[in-house]
Amino acid sequence: MRRARVRIALLVLLALAACGGEEPPLPAIGGPPDRDGLSSLRRFALDRVLDARVTSGARAGFVALVARRGRVVYARTTGWADLEARTPMTLDTRFHLASMSKAITAVAALVLVDEGRLDLEAPLSDFVPAFEATMVVTGRDDAGDFETDFLDEPIRIRHLLTFTSGIGGYAETDDPLDRLWRSPDIEDPGLGSLADRIEHVASRPLYERPGERWRYGWSADVLARVVEVAAGAPFDVFLRDRIFAPLGMTRTGFPDDVPADAPFARMYTHDEAGDLVRETRFDAHYGRGWTPGGGGMVGTAPDYMRFALMLANEGALEGVRILREETVAEMMRLHVPSGVLADMGIEGLGWGLGVSVVADDTATPMPSTRGDVWWSGRFGTQFWISPSKETVVVVLQQTETSETSGLPWAPVAVQVLAMP
Repeated sequence: MRRARVRIALLVLLALAACGGEEPPLPAIGGPPDRDGLSSLRRFALDRVLDARVTSGARAGFVALVARRGRVVYARTTGWADLEARTPMTLDTRFHLASMSKAITAVAALVLVDEGRLDLEAPLSDFVPAFEATMVVTGRDDAGDFETDFLDEPIRIRHLLTFTSGIGGYAETDDPLDRLWRSPDIEDPGLGSLADRIEHVASRPLYERPGERWRYGWSADVLARVVEVAAGAPFDVFLRDRIFAPLGMTRTGFPDDVPADAPFARMYTHDEAGDLVRETRFDAHYGRGWTPGGGGMVGTAPDYMRFALMLANEGALEGVRILREETVAEMMRLHVPSGVLADMGIEGLGWGLGVSVVADDTATPMPSTRGDVWWSGRFGTQFWISPSKETVVVVLQQTETSETSGLPWAPVAVQVLAMP
């Protein structure tokens, strides 16, 4: 009885928090949309969760899509792509996908594996010779200074996909090794092409020997360069020709290719008082001037739903096959059984090939089922594929979180409400 009262109270609060979001016509992706595939109560709750975050001033806006059994059952646009100009969010609004780019890069590499042009066991140095001289840290002292030595075994393509390459780049501490990896940060403007920036990566000593542990870093950016070399084509051209165009992802690419008049969500953060303010640090350089595989792509929610449904449908969408069924199964299989996001105190997550896989749904704090596949991006973007529940969720926003931003719980709430 007490739980029932809590649920009722929550629904009342959510209803009171409603704002002017819209449920646009459901996009036909993978087949005719199915509005009846989600109950009216869940639809109402999803609307209120997303609208409340905008009404409260916690976030500028969202675009969310849910698909079940291969058909879109829910869409919501709420809030503003541009608060100052009062430009509303729409299904055509483009977002920085940030680390949701990594899954796309993984698929690009696996397309080449399917074609026999890339071998997961091949040494990375076969494609980027600079990695022949890569060193590895073999010891640290109390001050953090380190000793290095040559690798006994090379970095292999598989290590890039499983993020066990020893490559770092994301740590922001004052540790000497972390500082070295950020000098320069390969996302800094003016460092040249993808090929130029990967040469910087190859000059740094690995944190550990390949295969020892999962480490978040620039592995996907290095993999993008491997795709270029193996395919004999620029990374962005390969993505366009082999993934985006075949899947109908006409609004996905890199920022330099976005038309000036295209709707694009502005970036926001929170000031010391917790109020939303424009965040302009990324406007001029993020994903511009090169083609990163780890975080530079932009796209819309319907486009990413096309990509996610292709994976959920074992490699094909609307009669177009991108990957073999066996390859998708290998991508979504648990290759790294634990340690993913462990430095954030999160347990129960493992890694496949370019995506996180739920290893233990009793241990992870996220609502999930063993075998679910997902990842998120720096600015609040997230996708989730639950094979057992036949459900796919895509939630996009643009928030560079600060100390006063609060927890990004809206995508998780959408996931909870969307699951059968």
